Amino acid sequence: MIHFPKALAAWQTPAFKTVMKAEIEALDADHLPLQQGLTQSSHAKPETLSAMILGEDETAVFLSVRAGLFYRGIIAGCSCAGDPTPIDEINEYCEVLIEIDRKTAAATITLS
Repeated sequence: MIHFPKALAAWQTPAFKTVMKAEIEALDADHLPLQQGLTQSSHAKPETLSAMILGEDETAVFLSVRAGLFYRGIIAGCSCAGDPTPIDEINEYCEVLIEIDRKTAAATITLS
């Protein structure tokens, strides 16, 4: 389960965006829809992840945070003998919606 306790504690403070960005970037890449967000490459390279907070909102139950994720993707050849296609990296970007439960800090992350 994904949790954002520091971001929840920083809600409505000047530090919120910085704290939220740091918590997103500290997540295990398996918790982010990077592979599903690819548009130009075939494999996500999560170790290059950088996040940007685009907006936030609140309800009685959730904090909703829109974030842009910048990362690299790999364009791989077919791995056939004599394949002239080099393995190359390309910039990728996707946007996610993060909904954080205001009581537990548990969160869901979906591609938006």
